[in-house]
Amino acid sequence: MILRSERVTAILVLFLLSACNMVFWQKFIAVQQPATVGAWLFIGIGFAFLFLVFNAILTLIAVPYVFKPVLTAILLITPFIVYFMSQYGVMINAEMIQNAFETNHAEARDLLSFKLLIYLLLLGALPAAWLWRVRIDFRPFKNEAKIKSGILLASLLLLGVIAAGYYKDFASVFRNHRELRYVLTPSNYLQATSKYLRNSAALSPVEVKAVGEDARLGASWAKTQRPSLTVLVVGETARAANFSLNGYERETNPELKQIAGLINYPDFHSCGTDTAVSVPCMFSMFERSDYSDDKGKSHQGLLDIMQRAGLSVSWRDNQSGCKGACDRVPHEQTSARPDPALCRDGECWDEMLLQNLQAKIDQVSQGQQSAVLVLHMMGSHGPAYYKRYPPPFARFQPACTTNQLDRCTQGEIMNSYDNTLLYTDHVLASLIRTLQHNESKLDTAMVYLSDHGESIGERGLYLHGSPYVIAPDFQTHIPALMWFSSAYQQSRGLDARCLQQHAGQRYSHDNLFHSMLGLLDVRTQLYQPQLDLFASCQRRVEH
Repeated sequence: MILRSERVTAILVLFLLSACNMVFWQKFIAVQQPATVGAWLFIGIGFAFLFLVFNAILTLIAVPYVFKPVLTAILLITPFIVYFMSQYGVMINAEMIQNAFETNHAEARDLLSFKLLIYLLLLGALPAAWLWRVRIDFRPFKNEAKIKSGILLASLLLLGVIAAGYYKDFASVFRNHRELRYVLTPSNYLQATSKYLRNSAALSPVEVKAVGEDARLGASWAKTQRPSLTVLVVGETARAANFSLNGYERETNPELKQIAGLINYPDFHSCGTDTAVSVPCMFSMFERSDYSDDKGKSHQGLLDIMQRAGLSVSWRDNQSGCKGACDRVPHEQTSARPDPALCRDGECWDEMLLQNLQAKIDQVSQGQQSAVLVLHMMGSHGPAYYKRYPPPFARFQPACTTNQLDRCTQGEIMNSYDNTLLYTDHVLASLIRTLQHNESKLDTAMVYLSDHGESIGERGLYLHGSPYVIAPDFQTHIPALMWFSSAYQQSRGLDARCLQQHAGQRYSHDNLFHSMLGLLDVRTQLYQPQLDLFASCQRRVEH
């Protein structure tokens, strides 16, 4: 088959705008709620406007040795984007692209499905094969340039006519419904990838700036009789709405509710809607409003400062890594030494984080250096929720047992998600019980907070990673819990009753950096007491 370049361009634009943008048109039509001829006319004009824009862009790259390779790449990438948008309601921004670049093979495997292969075949492989079968008849350079110039000029004139009559309407729609720009393919992922590569340090070595170089342990440590172990647990994809401690009708926290002295923070909020943003952000000195991926990667964080002050800091990971937060402290991955009883197919249940915990406790208690141990959970990571808990915790039935959520009812998906929280409850309670059992040896504490929340079908959204400005509360409202042994409260000067009274206030990941510095009496000029959630309930020793 022989076709002129402008015809091939027009065919591909029509294919991309129609078959690959069903999600966009569903949302665009839903926004318009067309009930009149005028409303449908506006939708048609919108299609024409986008056709002219896309066609003009592809016309510019429709040159020999460039056009087919570039369009092939677009055709093979687009089905992945369309699949995740249509199946899970995700929106594509720079953070979502960052997640894709930083995911590990186990997470990627959990996202694969037969339906994804169908998308790849129908929306990618077959159109790409057609493109390579077509022989594009390019004219001599001058003639081709004249034709392309005419197409571009005509496109600009028509775009100008449309803009003159409908600019205010289009501007209003895209201003009031920002989600539309995140689902228009392929511009969404091309712009997002460009922003990610432009704004992040992912492609070049980063010079990490030392922060808190004045850090030292405060006067309270001179009066401490024995070392302490503070366990900071970073949860994954847990949302506050499904914690029974926060009023959820299902009993998802049966073991934690039995823990005496547990402090629950029902109004805690995340820095981001995905791990790649939230984890480095919560450990950085920057507040969410001032945080960026570049700042996070180019500055030392909380763990560096605590280590510099003299605490023994380590990180144990059952997830996709610490995203740079633990790069300069001892860290280990549970999958490096898997236990067959707790690990399958390269993934481990979160009880793996507690293995050898007693040995860690004994090591700290026999030494003179207090320690901070960070545990990074797999938690409720989806869409394969059913893989996150062992069979005894599959209590809510029937549960969704596939990563293709469209094959399950909403109730089955919620059951499997709630089972993950039931297991998280068990892991946290087991951790606290171990710390309680060792209270005679050392002062112990646990601080838990999730990295972000999760959408489970609300407003057609699943999983997480929505742009923060339009993200639903389910993705940013997270559970947070704390427990301190009596001896820890005494040595750190904590008033537990006061903490309980203040627990209902609104807090966020912005508070973690300064709260941990305050809790452990790490003195540095970076410390801001107004962001320390312990400050009003902790006796500070100055001499």
